[in-house]
Amino acid sequence: MHELGITRSVIAICAENSGGAAVKRVTLEIGKLSAILPDAVRFCFDICAKGTVVEGADLEILEIPGRGRCRLCGRTIILSQLVGRCECGSNDLEIIAGEELKVKEMEV
Repeated sequence: MHELGITRSVIAICAENSGGAAVKRVTLEIGKLSAILPDAVRFCFDICAKGTVVEGADLEILEIPGRGRCRLCGRTIILSQLVGRCECGSNDLEIIAGEELKVKEMEV
C-alpha cells in the first residue's frame, strides 16, 4: 500500500510548513487517475499524524476528475482511466488533469 508512504510525506510537509503551530485542517487534491486511493489515505492519516503537530487535524480530500485533450481535434474529454477515446475517434490524448496529488490548503 503506497498510500502509507504518501500519507507520511503529506504529514511531513504539513509539519515542516506549520511553523510549529498545531494543524487544524489539511485539504488534499487527489486526481482520479493518480492510482492513489483516497480511502486508504484517510485510513492512514490519523495513524501517521500521531505525535506530530498534525495530530487531530481534519482531513479533506478533493477528488479531481480525469480530463484529456485530443491531439487530433483539440476537444477536452472526461477520463475515468488513463486511456480513452475522443468523440472524433482518436485515442491520441494528452492528460491535462487527474494525476494530481497536492496539499492544497493547511489551516493552523
